[in-house]
Amino acid sequence: MPIEMLSGFTANISMETQIQQNRRYTTIQLDIIHTGDCLEILKTLPDDSVHCCVTSPPYYALRDYGMEAQIGRETTPKEYISRLTEVFTEVRRVLRPDGTLWLNISDTYAGKGNQGDFIDPKNPNGRNGQAVALNNKVEGCKPKDMIGIPWLLAFALRADGWYLRSDIIWLKENPMPESCRDRPSRCYEHIFLLTKSKKYYYDAAAIAEPIAPGTAARYRQGRGAGHKYAEEVPGQGKVQGINQPRSGGYYDDALIPTTRNKRDVWLINTVPYKGGHFAAYPPKLAETCILAGCPAGGVVLDPFFGSGTTGLAAQSLDRRYIGIELNAEYCALAGARIGGGNT
Repeated sequence: MPIEMLSGFTANISMETQIQQNRRYTTIQLDIIHTGDCLEILKTLPDDSVHCCVTSPPYYALRDYGMEAQIGRETTPKEYISRLTEVFTEVRRVLRPDGTLWLNISDTYAGKGNQGDFIDPKNPNGRNGQAVALNNKVEGCKPKDMIGIPWLLAFALRADGWYLRSDIIWLKENPMPESCRDRPSRCYEHIFLLTKSKKYYYDAAAIAEPIAPGTAARYRQGRGAGHKYAEEVPGQGKVQGINQPRSGGYYDDALIPTTRNKRDVWLINTVPYKGGHFAAYPPKLAETCILAGCPAGGVVLDPFFGSGTTGLAAQSLDRRYIGIELNAEYCALAGARIGGGNT
């Protein structure tokens, strides 16, 4: 069908080509919450337009939000991974070349799940929002097997073109209680750091952590030449400054570093949230990702916006945000929580 182009002439072009051309002339809206299917809304955003994406998609077979286009209720893990890969392909297009993706995801067990095929008459929607579990039969898994969802997704995204840079463990001292007695209770989730390019924005100083007291004490002490680290260790390169021979007092307090590069286990406890959302993650988690992955004044995207924690964190750190959420009730909840416009 002939379509009038902005340059003034007409041509027969495909719908996909039309979408690509429309993106060029799209003025991106900031501090906004879009209501609708994240994949379709992502397709309207211009290329290379956001600095960072911080998000947590619905976990597989955990909750039923009652939405027709929801993610997480697919028949198989393969379908779930495929849909998420499609979403994050669009996220990669929208990210700037130096952009980063911070992806929170957790695993699911094969088996009956929380309800199996049984519907509790006292809780017809299930205690966690699902009436019938979908993980009771998973190809390749025995009942009670961990499915391995986080790594299935990470490897799928890597195969799709993302650089898989880090597997961060989000450790919680106050995790959700579990009734299991035949394995340790879970107290962590994964946060994958993925990047669009080999070189990318990462502000290590912004999230650096204090050095251990024992490290500071080692700097103050003398160091003889006979210890095992006084020479180069194969594969390590030159001898670290802290291990080089020196007399006591060589490093005074002014020369001793006060911070170290942040490790990949982050102890961040969950915090109470009174809003009607099942899975709001703590603001400190989003803040840490944003500080490392988005420059001041930059734009943070969350295609699974939920109750708006990513937007709240971005606002508090003088960044801009774009939120996308399928559930209109959650959009209203997020809007009341952080302000901003809704579409």
